Amino acid sequence: MVSEPRMKSTVLLVDDDPVDVRALQSLIEAWGYEVLTSRSGKEALALLDEQQVDLLISDVRMPGMSGEAVVEAVQQRTPQLPVILITGYGDIRSAVAAMKLGAFDYIVKPPDEDEFKLIIERALEHSRLVRENRFLRAEMASSGMSGEKLLARSEGMLAVMDLVNRVARTDSTVLITGETGTGKEVVAQAIHFKSARAEQPLVSMNCAAVNENLIESELFGHEKGAFTGAVARRRGRFEDADNGTLLLDEISETSTEFQARLLRVLQESCFERVGGSETVSVDVRLIATTNRNLEEAVAEGRFREDLFYRLRVIPIEIPPLRERREDIPLLAAHFATVFGERYHQRPLEIVPKAIEKLQSRTWPGNVRELLHVVERAVVLASDGTLDAKDFPEADTSATTGGDETLQDHVDQASREHVIRVLDQTNWKKKEAAEILGVDRATLYRMLKKYSIEKGR
Repeated sequence: MVSEPRMKSTVLLVDDDPVDVRALQSLIEAWGYEVLTSRSGKEALALLDEQQVDLLISDVRMPGMSGEAVVEAVQQRTPQLPVILITGYGDIRSAVAAMKLGAFDYIVKPPDEDEFKLIIERALEHSRLVRENRFLRAEMASSGMSGEKLLARSEGMLAVMDLVNRVARTDSTVLITGETGTGKEVVAQAIHFKSARAEQPLVSMNCAAVNENLIESELFGHEKGAFTGAVARRRGRFEDADNGTLLLDEISETSTEFQARLLRVLQESCFERVGGSETVSVDVRLIATTNRNLEEAVAEGRFREDLFYRLRVIPIEIPPLRERREDIPLLAAHFATVFGERYHQRPLEIVPKAIEKLQSRTWPGNVRELLHVVERAVVLASDGTLDAKDFPEADTSATTGGDETLQDHVDQASREHVIRVLDQTNWKKKEAAEILGVDRATLYRMLKKYSIEKGR
């Protein structure tokens, strides 16, 4: 993801009470944020025309322009800017009404410091997400609709790209399947940024990386006191993705209990936060990905059949790289250009013999593995070209012989490559997983599948 252009986030604090302003400003600055202040809503809106602000915090009751009116004006001018309202107990109804107009959240005076800090962090995370979406959209546009890894010449990927174009015009739920590293997330990004929701957030969550006990809180949010450690109300990913797209990566790694609740949300477009009773309505386009065979998971009772069919409205299967070797020259050349400009201030060229060598590889880690191999070659390059010797990882031939099936060869090549990378990293599994372009859970599954142990 694109790095942040500024180190400190900027918060605009709007309140007509100078005592409250000084107290809140000192508190927020102590948390490491830059704070601008304004005595009125009108003054704050004028300041927004001159300064880049990441978060606006406003009192509800102010002369001339109320907090509600500030929220409404911000929504018309800069709808991506989150607004937090500070309210007294008597004005909570106004704060709730302002949230319906688009306010991010509200907090009651005098604010609990821990709760206030968490709400600010969550709002700034939302602001960062919007900026990253904007940068990502610009990057994809600059390299064509398909972005980095959807460069394609093969029949299979051209069909995927055509389907992306057609699906993007709808709000249909999409299930993207394919092996690890084939580019499922990039396909999801392409769908979002080609859609009418492109100006709204694309929010992602890797289901395999979230503790099963916390996944509902992450997605649906929670109320203060809902469980130990819930010191403040928190919005979930569904609320963050409202009017945009929610990407659930590795949906197969969830429990059937969670799947039941997710199915209800997809059917009704509403939910309750964990520990809460208030119904929250959202307008979210869902895209799910998995590297597993969900039909087998359904047959084995590990995945709900009703959710499977609800997700599989539009199925998109990404072919593995070994089945689309025509794409390797395009992808490798593109990665060499990108990393060449990053590390050497000039694009690097891959000679034809090296391309042939790369095309002979089975690529068990798919496009992600190819990307890491090319990046490593570029980093170590001593001149402006890359030849066959710069890609020692691609020494394994893709041809088969004797009675071996292609899958036998793929498994053997995968086993040898994993062992070679483990040896290179002195069996540091975290580092090996990064080089292979997989997560650690996938690496452990590969160790078990290929019966790999240290010393064997």
